[in-house]
Amino acid sequence: MSWYRRTKLVLDSVRRNLNPKILPSRINPTGSSNPSPKFSGFSSIEVGLRSWTNTNRVAHNPFPSQAKRSYYVDRYQVRHFKPRGPRKWLQNPKAVWTVVLLGSGALITLYFGNLETVPYTKRTHFVLLSKSMEKRIGESQFEQIKKTYKGKVLPAIHPESIRVRLIAKDVIDALQRGLSHELVWSDLGYGSMDSTARGSDRGVKEVGMALSEDGQETLSGMRWSKDDQILDDKWIQESRKKDSKGESAHLEGINWEVIVVNEPMVNAFCLPAGKIVVFTGLLDHFKSDAEVATVIGHEVGHAVARHVAEGITKNLWFAILQLVLYQFVMPDLVNTMSALFLRLPFSRKMEIEADYIGLLLLASAGYDPRIAPKVYEKLGKLGGDVALGEYLSTHPSGKKRSQLLAQANVMEEALMIYREVQSGRGIEGFL
Repeated sequence: MSWYRRTKLVLDSVRRNLNPKILPSRINPTGSSNPSPKFSGFSSIEVGLRSWTNTNRVAHNPFPSQAKRSYYVDRYQVRHFKPRGPRKWLQNPKAVWTVVLLGSGALITLYFGNLETVPYTKRTHFVLLSKSMEKRIGESQFEQIKKTYKGKVLPAIHPESIRVRLIAKDVIDALQRGLSHELVWSDLGYGSMDSTARGSDRGVKEVGMALSEDGQETLSGMRWSKDDQILDDKWIQESRKKDSKGESAHLEGINWEVIVVNEPMVNAFCLPAGKIVVFTGLLDHFKSDAEVATVIGHEVGHAVARHVAEGITKNLWFAILQLVLYQFVMPDLVNTMSALFLRLPFSRKMEIEADYIGLLLLASAGYDPRIAPKVYEKLGKLGGDVALGEYLSTHPSGKKRSQLLAQANVMEEALMIYREVQSGRGIEGFL
């Protein structure tokens, strides 16, 4: 027991010699130091060390410029932060459904808010381009064309300019008559009794006889028959059954203008803002006013149906589809398939629709509509129709266009309008 006594004495001596003022003081959480009123040597050291340790454990943000993030610490002392960004709301079903419903509502509103009905055919199409923007595009292109062909635009007093302007005025006046009433022509509810009593077979035969010189054959030596429906225009007949009014608000306030460009190009077109451009090459091949009116009526039909605005919208969707397919298929193959199965068929469909509208305008302007099939066949020959060219072209072949117009119901309607105009009565509201 001697070692125990000696150890106890040493410890007591050390305890008595210790000065309490040099011992660490208690540090409270606020950072101020207050001396402890009651302490013993070892207890004070222990308290001071514990306080120093707790002070250094105060959490601090290593990135003071960023917001604090909450976390929890697992039993392995690993900090787990709450997720941020899309992953966070994607894990929340309520947030996902909210986004889906709002996005669907916006898309549905955008789609149905931009649906329009084409006059006469009653086809419904989706157009994103606003009417004011469409007019500005047409006016800008018209000014650019005049700058491009500066010095080649015939003056207003030129005989060809006067002739084309008078023909175009007849077509525009016919358009105004066609859009003057809200009621749209039905297949059976118009015309006089003597002109509506004939059947569709008789109408087809009458057109075929008119197109032939001897009453036996038709264009290019082909015989017409009702079974020769080589182009499908059923979509027009089906869409015309809709009880809806054609959209014509984009034609209000249009300033129609016509220019003739001295170029051998066999072409003419009508820009969205009512700007008509005719090249002298077309006038060299088509001498009669009825032939020129056929081409101008067709081009005005494009403006009536807003084909330029619709084409811009569809090209946007085609481009988005192509970008998606580029991730899986070779770009060259995607471009080829897009042209063959999307862009070109759409373009040919628009040409047929413009043919139909233009034919009615031609008849209402006082020109014999039976000249139109001959004009389109002649255009096909000038353009060099080939066997497979129709599938690789933006326009149907001239032969097929002439055949379809001669046999379609629209020719019968055009003939009714023409007879009424020749009798001095005229018909309004046929678009």
